[in-house]
Amino acid sequence: MNNGSYANRGNNGNRANNTNNGNSRMKLEKEQVLRLGRDVIRIEAESVNGLLAKIDEGFARAVELIFRCEGRVVLTGVGKSGLIARKIVATMNSTGTPAIYLHPTDALHGDLGMVRQEDVVILLSKSGATEEMMMLIPMLKRLGVSLIGLLGDSRSKMAKQMDVVLDVEVSEEACPYDLAPTASTTAALVMGDALSVALLKLRGFTEQDFAMLHPGGSLGKRLSLKISEIMYKGEAIPVVHETTSFKDSILEITSKRLGVTCVVDSSGKLLGVITDGDLRRLLERTTELSTLRARDMMTENPKKIKPGQLASYALQKMENYKITTLPVTDKEDKPVGIVHLHDLVNLGLRMR
Repeated sequence: MNNGSYANRGNNGNRANNTNNGNSRMKLEKEQVLRLGRDVIRIEAESVNGLLAKIDEGFARAVELIFRCEGRVVLTGVGKSGLIARKIVATMNSTGTPAIYLHPTDALHGDLGMVRQEDVVILLSKSGATEEMMMLIPMLKRLGVSLIGLLGDSRSKMAKQMDVVLDVEVSEEACPYDLAPTASTTAALVMGDALSVALLKLRGFTEQDFAMLHPGGSLGKRLSLKISEIMYKGEAIPVVHETTSFKDSILEITSKRLGVTCVVDSSGKLLGVITDGDLRRLLERTTELSTLRARDMMTENPKKIKPGQLASYALQKMENYKITTLPVTDKEDKPVGIVHLHDLVNLGLRMR
């Protein structure tokens, strides 16, 4: 019995030690993972920060070439550089600079026909010696297009054949073997963003222009959707005269199903609104309702909006004043519509 007891105690002790060792290994592995993650971010941040000194005359010349380009910007690259090229294309297109991606191999097999003399071509390469790109350059020169190199080696053979070189060389990759493009692709992407935003500013590209290129989704709606496009109009607008009785005012609110009615004077101008909340507060004060008229129940000088204003502005206004409806009035302050919070939200707009 005693021997068994000692044996059991020994096993329990071993299990405890194993658990402690496991916890130690887990703790060590977690600390190592955190350190590795921070190292990657540090390396890439330093690579991006190093680009500041490279925004020079070459950058200005590249922006000028693209700005004065009468055609499109054609970006090309292989592998990870190709993926970055595609992202820059997307950014340029969405900010007012027409751009396309051309795969170098496809270009050598017929797709070079996409390129015109009035285009500008941006070539992305970390080494500056990518075989497919080197084969493509003479063909591009034959077309007479301007060439911008977004290169990781500004002294390479490719660099010598460019009209402008944007140096995106990095001192090290985040990959410990210096093989997988990491810091270098980040630097190239950021340089592409710098080009795109500089061109956006030079073109005077506005929020309205942005909205025209982004009609879908909540972003496009926020930037372009107007009150006149979504408001309730005509017979759907709940309206009563200031002398309308309590009962008929209630019927108007109920029948139009918006929880509110506009109150107007004899000329049709907006005097106020009656909401469900106004009615509840009224019933808390009195039960003598038969003699009441709409003007006795309404909230005077209500918040309102114009039909040409953006739906996003209406949503912001509703949020600021904690209301769910807004009358829409014309230049003469007559109701021409009404907009409800639920409709804005259902359209994809969101409260902050």
